[in-house]
Parts: sequence; structure tokens; C-alpha cells
Amino acid sequence: MSADPKHEIKVSVQSFYIKEQSSPEDDQYVFAYKVNIHNTGTVAAKLISRHWIITDSDGKTQEVSGEGVIGEQPYLSPGDHFEYTSGTHMDTPVGSMQGSYQMLADDGVKFDAEIPAFSLALPTALH
Repeated sequence: MSADPKHEIKVSVQSFYIKEQSSPEDDQYVFAYKVNIHNTGTVAAKLISRHWIITDSDGKTQEVSGEGVIGEQPYLSPGDHFEYTSGTHMDTPVGSMQGSYQMLADDGVKFDAEIPAFSLALPTALH
């Protein structure tokens, strides 16, 4: 991870429960999440790959890695945003996700952009 403020990417996420695709009686819960990636640094950077850690309330962990996001490797100039929506499923009604994007800046520096932990939960599951 780059400690240099010129290589700074802020990530925010909002999650949603998808009732229509879920089957609680079969312990299948589907969630969508909307991600906003914002280059707050001073050097343009390309998102090369992603690494997600998905944990359900039973402590079961899945790790997902791959190139880009939703089939793209967005290039973000300073001040640019990129937004996308994706999804996941779990066996429990509550869980969390976190991870990182691996970035390559125009000056050749590779760095990680942290994806802060966020909740995946049925609207009635958390008070």
C-alpha cells in the first residue's frame, strides 16, 4: 500500500438485500452492493484487480480475487469517480465484506486501495 497521498483512492460501499432472489427457507440470502471508487490523489491510476473477503455470521469466509471489476479495469484521473453494482450470496442473513483493489499509477507505482468493511444484512436482522 502506498503511504504517499498522491496515490490515494477512497472507496465507499452501500449494500442492499435482494429479497426476490433470496430463499431464507433454504438459507440463501442474496445481496447487492454499490461501490464508488474516487481518485483523491494527484496521479492517475488504473484498477488492475480486486480481492474480496466475505464473512457470514457463522464465521464462514469466502475469498474472491480477479482482474478488474464487472469486466472492466477503470482508469481514474485525479478527481475521477467510477461506480458499479455487483452482488454476492451467503448462507446466513447477516455478514460482512471487505477487501482491496490493486492499482497501478501512471508513475509506475503499484498500490492497494482499501475497501472498508461493510455489513450485509436483512433489513430486520440488525437493530
